[in-house]
Amino acid sequence: MSQYTVLYDGDCPMCVFQMKALSWLDWFGVLALIPLSDSRAQEIAPQLTREDLQEAIHCVTPQGRIYRGARAIRFMSLRLPLVVPLGLFMWIPGVILIAEVVYKWVSRNRLILSRVFGCKDACAILPAKKREQDKLA
Repeated sequence: MSQYTVLYDGDCPMCVFQMKALSWLDWFGVLALIPLSDSRAQEIAPQLTREDLQEAIHCVTPQGRIYRGARAIRFMSLRLPLVVPLGLFMWIPGVILIAEVVYKWVSRNRLILSRVFGCKDACAILPAKKREQDKLA
């Protein structure tokens, strides 16, 4: 089975928490979670700048197609059984446009939101699931 690579900001507590959650939702091991600090991140998506990668999560398919932000969430959701309903909901006309606006706002405010929601130390209440394909920060 082909894996989809998820590139994320390993210095962001909220991002790390989300990747921990994804590792538990990924029953079939279709995602490889790689922080930007990993040298492979630039090799996987050389066309993306570090700033691009820090602004949003990116999901890269084995064919090299890149999904960013809310579209990455929609793409990944359709591959994780428990969140397929979210992925389907995001295909309703207009929903992805709203999701992108919300995603950009959350992304810009993620460090503040991390403190508000208690994601200090990457939300230690959710342990990382140890998987070979991941490099969780």
